[in-house]
Order: sequence, then structure tokens, then C-alpha cells
Amino acid sequence: MNQNILDRSRNVALVGPYSSGKTTLLESLLSVSGAITRKGTIKDGNTVGDGSPEARDRAMTVEVSVASSTYQDISFTFLDCPGSVEFAQETYNALVGAGAAIVVCEADIAKVLTLAPLFKMLDDWEIPHLVFVNKLDRCKDSFMEILHALKAVSSRPLVPQQYPIRQDTELVGYIDLVTEQAYQYHAGSPADPIPFPDHLKDDEKAARDEMLEVLADFDDHLLEELLEEINPPKEEILKDLKQDLSADLVVPVFLGIAEQDYGVRPLLDALVEEAPHPGVTAERRGLKPEAPGDVIAQVLKTYYTPQGGKLSLVRVWQGELNDGMSLNGVRVGGIYRLMGQQQESVTQAYTGQIVALSRMEGVLTGDTLTSGDLNKLKPLPKADKLEPVYALAITPEHRKDEVKLSSALGKLLEEDPALHWEQHGDTREIILWGQGEIHIKVSLDRLRRKYNLPMTTHLPRIPYKETIRGSFKSHGRYKHQSGGHGAFGDVHLEISPLSRGEGFKFTDTIVGGVVPKQYIPGVETGVREYLVQGPLGFPVVDVLVNLSDGSYHTVDSSEQAFKQAARVAMTEGMPKCNPVLLEPILLVKVLVPNEFTSKGLQLVTGRRGQILGYESLEGWQNWDQVTAHLPQAEMQNFIIELRSLTLGVGFFHWEYDHLQEVPDRLAENVLAQNSAT
Repeated sequence: MNQNILDRSRNVALVGPYSSGKTTLLESLLSVSGAITRKGTIKDGNTVGDGSPEARDRAMTVEVSVASSTYQDISFTFLDCPGSVEFAQETYNALVGAGAAIVVCEADIAKVLTLAPLFKMLDDWEIPHLVFVNKLDRCKDSFMEILHALKAVSSRPLVPQQYPIRQDTELVGYIDLVTEQAYQYHAGSPADPIPFPDHLKDDEKAARDEMLEVLADFDDHLLEELLEEINPPKEEILKDLKQDLSADLVVPVFLGIAEQDYGVRPLLDALVEEAPHPGVTAERRGLKPEAPGDVIAQVLKTYYTPQGGKLSLVRVWQGELNDGMSLNGVRVGGIYRLMGQQQESVTQAYTGQIVALSRMEGVLTGDTLTSGDLNKLKPLPKADKLEPVYALAITPEHRKDEVKLSSALGKLLEEDPALHWEQHGDTREIILWGQGEIHIKVSLDRLRRKYNLPMTTHLPRIPYKETIRGSFKSHGRYKHQSGGHGAFGDVHLEISPLSRGEGFKFTDTIVGGVVPKQYIPGVETGVREYLVQGPLGFPVVDVLVNLSDGSYHTVDSSEQAFKQAARVAMTEGMPKCNPVLLEPILLVKVLVPNEFTSKGLQLVTGRRGQILGYESLEGWQNWDQVTAHLPQAEMQNFIIELRSLTLGVGFFHWEYDHLQEVPDRLAENVLAQNSAT
């Protein structure tokens, strides 16, 4: 029974750039296969794929959505993945559990480059994938030109399986390159066979020869047939396509207009005939999906729903999962098959299926789950966590909500692992990190809608520091008399600068006990407390303070009095040491297609960056890495401009590197703004 279900199942992710038409294609796939009776539209906000309020508000996919259908006795589970680069983590997490993917792209050469990071992910994970060239009604380029542009961003060879038929600029049909049968499209119904258009004979032959030549690279028998000018039979070509796609050796290319259902049925037919069943992916991960044994599953996505609480979307890699079973010591609270926002309760899930489990507390996205001994199981690989590149400081609109913010943020991060939050040690601001401005705003919408936590936001303050250029000997005396024992402390401090990065050092050269040893820790404490906010208003670093002399009173002196005396000495002496403002400098690696390298260099230098070098990016075809030092103050909107210059595909890695003096003119502005707040 489980084997039959495995053979008759397909898990397919729909991926592609923003606005390529993935959600519209999903709607068409569900309609053509009979899963829905009426197609929704992005405009009307009633599609299966974009059911969340955040998605409908923006008319864009912001999280993975799941839908199921049956076509030609094959059970399909579709994962509609976000296209915006700001929600790439969602896509990558879901792809880990997909058996195949449809890469949806627009028929526009200028936008093909946006597919590069996606192809890289698919190729690295060896996920079989097809390409669906969508929106051919808006195409200005020829199909073969688009195909050749796609080849430049894919490390796998592309195999055209169809050739378009046009009347003037209108797409009216296609030629199946396997059978060489021509078809005419009809909106909402299957395409009809038509006579082969003679005027396309040469173009079709060129496209078909290209398909066969690629397949022949992996089939010696087919190569012999081509050399002997034998036309291979349809069955042999389909067998090669199935084998090569399943092994992730080739990328078949289809075409159409999803909005009108054009090309959707042939795409479904290809998924039935050529796409691998889920066991192929499991075996590639080193599992034995058909073998009896413990259940092994993996979490692809976490949802917090208003009605049902926590749902964990899981791919069952091995075994038969039953309601009430315990995974990783947590009892499954229910098993559900999802259809957008709708949930259908089921009692079992089998190898290869993707279902949602309820109330799996403590279980996170990417986790490997098992009914057996977790300690004996090697965790399944999961998608790398993307580094945060954009941040906003957040504050609850209502002060009373501060107590529940931490819990809400914890749930928010469970749903979206691309988020990160911190309370900054210097500025004390709560900072929410993510992948871009829209990503953060969607997260803030969820805080408001799901947890009734409206937020106010602003760009995070830069954690400036200050240091000194000069030295000064300062005297501080604290004397207080209020009846009974008084308070007395007297110190002489030598304040001097240290080299950058040395931090703070405290020494003493007391001779003859003029300051008793038990009071010296109080002096250091007073100095440290002062350095939290120096004369410019920022934490002080790279300073040496030496206690050289002092005096005490046998009755009135105490550690507290010497602490106060030290603060007096620091307050007096630090402004006379030529204080200077420091800013954090980051080591940034900017990753861009090489056609945008010059723009990347200009962006860095235009933001006071120092170029350290650039080179080809290892493992990426036609990409460069620019390494630079950049002030943190120049990074707050850096990702927004970088993406606008690189069709949305440029990204960067960063880490703190060192502190550096702020140029005088800029320092004046910073100090003026700081004194005004």
C-alpha cells in the first residue's frame, strides 16, 4: 500500500522571481486537474496560494503555501514559494523537501538573470527541475533567444520540449518537440491537434535537434541513432527525459500563458511522465523510503494559525506516520492535508507525503523528526540560514505591551527563521533584523494582527564609541559630611590613550599605601562607570587609566567614597584629553553578477567604503565578489540600493571589523543629533 502511494505521488515546488506568475500557475494547475471549480486571481485576492492577509495586502506571496490535487491518478502536492528575494529563506526551506520544482520565469531576456541564485540552490541540492516560460503573450524576444539566455544562468543543460506557434505577436499554440505534433490553444480547455505549420519547419527542427543532442550526451544509443540520421521513437525520447530529469542531469523547458491555462496541461503531463516520485529524492539523501522501520520526517515550515495554533509542515521521508504517534518525544496532535488556508484532517501520512502536524511544541523548521531514537539518527541536511541584511528598531505603541513582546517575537521567529532580534548592548534598542524592508514590514503586520502588538519603528542608532588622542593627569576629591561618619576619597589619575582595539586597562602605581588596597577596586569601578558615557556622550574605549597617588581618612574613607572620587577625576580630566568620535567599520563581501561589478564598486566607494579587492566568486558562474571596509552608518539602506542596481539578485555578507575615527565634518553632525535627542 505504501509503495503504491509512493509511486503515485509527486511533490512539486513552484519557484521563480517575483511577478513571474507562480501563484497564477498554481491556480491554473489546480483548476485543470479539477481540485478547484473556479479560478481566483491575484487582483481579486482569492487565490489558493495567497491566503494570508499579509499576502493579499501586497498582492504577493510572502510564505510557502500548500495545495493538493489529483491528475491522471497521480497525487500532487504543490508548494507555492515566494518569489521576492526578501522571502528566499521560505523558498529554500521548502525546497529541501521537494521531489521536483517548476521554475517559472517571464518571457523576458532582461529578467532571466534573476534566476541565477535559484538555479544555484536547485543545482547544489540536486533537485530535478523544469522551466515554464510564462507570459508569452507579452514576449518581445524569440523563444530561442530566451532559451539561450536561460542557459547562461544554469549549470545544467536546458532541453526545449516545445516550440511556440504565433500569429503575428499572439501565442496561439505549440509544437511538441517529442512527437512533432502541433497544437492550438483554447482558453479553459485542452489544446487541439492541428496540421504542422510549414513556415516553422526549420525553426522547429533546430529546436528539436538541440533537445536530442543534449539527451544524446547521456545516452550512447541515442547518439548512435543521431549519427546514423535515424529519427528516434517517441518512447525512447520520453524514457531519456524521465531518466535524465530524475537524475538532475537536464532541465526540460515548457512554455505558455498560465493566466489563460495555455501550456498547463502539457506541463502536468510532463510531471506525470517525467518527474520522479518522492522516493528518488529520499534515496539521494541516503534514506531507504521503501524499507520498514522508524518514521523519519523533516519540518519544512512552521505556521501559527489564529484558530489551530502551531502547525508544522513536514515531509515524511520514511515510514508510516499515524495520528497520536510521538516524534522526538512530542505527541502528534493531529495530521492535516493543507489546501491553502484550509485544513483537512487525516489519520495517516505515508512516505513521500507532505502534511501538517499540530501542537509540535519545541519543534523548529528544519528539524529532523523520528519515532525512533533521535540520538542514533544523523540529522537530515537543511537549508542554510540567510544572514540578516536590513534592520529596524521597534518599540510597542503601548507601554503595557512590552512584557509580551519577547514571547510574540519568539513565535514570529519560529514561523520565519530569516528573522533575528536583539536588544543592543549599547543603544538598548530592540532591533528586528531581516532580509529587506518589505520582509520586516510583513513581520510587523503579523505582530499586529496575530498578537495585537502594534509597533513604532525607526532606523537603528549607530553604536558610536569615543576615545582620546591626548593624555592628562587629573585629580579628584570626594568629601561629604552629614553627621556621624563622613565620606572621603582622594585620587590622582593618569589618563592616556591606547592603541585601537585594546579596550580599557586600569593599573595602579600606589606606593606607601597612600590609597589602601581595599579601596583601589572602588577607584576602578568609578572609572568604568564613567566610561559608559564619555564627554561626547558615547561609550569610551581604548583608554588606560593609572591610579598614581591619593590620600585617605582613617575613619571617613570607604570604597564607595573612592569610587565617587574617581568619577570626579574622570569628569574633570577626560574632556582635556582631546576626545574623538569612533564609528564601527564592517568587513563586507558584496556578491554580484559580473556585469554589475562596476556598479557594485561605485556603490561601495560612494558610501565611504574602502575597496580591498574583487575576484570571481567561487562556485558561481559569471559572478564576482567585492571585498571592502564600509562604515556601519552607510549600511542601513545598502541592501535596497544594491538590489535596485542588480535586478534584485545582488547580496552581501558582513561582519564587524574595527573602529575608526569619524571624519570631522560628519562627527559634528553626529554629535549635534545626539545632543538633540
